[in-house]
Amino acid sequence: MSASTWAAGSLPSQSGTFALVTGANTGIGFHTALELARAGAAVLLAGRSTSSLAEAAAAIAGEVPAAELTTLQLDLADLASVAAAAEQVLSLGRPLDLLINNAGVMAVPERRTTKDGFELTFGTNHLGHFALTGRLLPALLRSDASRVVTVSARVARSRGTTFDDVASERKYTPMGAYTKSKLANVVFTQELVRRAHGTGLTAVAVHPGAAMTGIQRHVPRVIKAIVSGVIEPLIMQTPTQAAMPSLFAATHPAVPAGAFVAPTGRMEGRGAPGIVPLPPAAADPATAKDLWELSERLTHVSYAFR
Repeated sequence: MSASTWAAGSLPSQSGTFALVTGANTGIGFHTALELARAGAAVLLAGRSTSSLAEAAAAIAGEVPAAELTTLQLDLADLASVAAAAEQVLSLGRPLDLLINNAGVMAVPERRTTKDGFELTFGTNHLGHFALTGRLLPALLRSDASRVVTVSARVARSRGTTFDDVASERKYTPMGAYTKSKLANVVFTQELVRRAHGTGLTAVAVHPGAAMTGIQRHVPRVIKAIVSGVIEPLIMQTPTQAAMPSLFAATHPAVPAGAFVAPTGRMEGRGAPGIVPLPPAAADPATAKDLWELSERLTHVSYAFR
């Protein structure tokens, strides 16, 4: 399924919807939050920096004066912060209709660790969101029809990626760690669909295509220069355009559970959002089960669907 003319103005009304977007202070997350607010959703902007979140909320309110916005301090590289943030959301007693797992880190030049000792990229991009989603599950299940949208990347299609060394202790490469985490986002989505069967929860994975956003802050300048001068004219898009797959996955009524949504243009770099094939490595239920159980052991978060 592709939506050749679908754009931000195509969003159905989100009045009455309560949405949480991680990494909402900048880049794709900001534009996702902005368009959800413009469509009438109440949006919880989550991120590490309270000052940056306040600036983002003010910018959204400047465009959508009637927007219902709240900010939430959340550091996905710290499981205690994840637990505290989730507890704040649960304390509202409000059904959570949309969870957009958007935040991430990319191409960290040397191996670093989260506060809990996980390799930083995998720990933030996958384990942090795994823990957050699990802790928010009671609020998600209170909604009649909730969606969890997890943002992956095109590199999830890379061949040969496995989860046999999620700590990257044997070998660390910046893009290797990123690729592993982005494949994990899609695999997590597939297993969440299986485990949530029979509930009102739908899970969808997306990749935004190609866009220069804050996530590339660790990418060497020479690479950025090449991208800007050579690749950008061919396939790159704006952060607003790159938010379209997330918005399509979150709001289009025909998107099925387990779908992988991405731009449908050249090399999936840009173009209207639509459903694209899963990365082959994400289609194996045994791999998904193993990753899920590993994630539970590492984060000490278990999902209770009943």
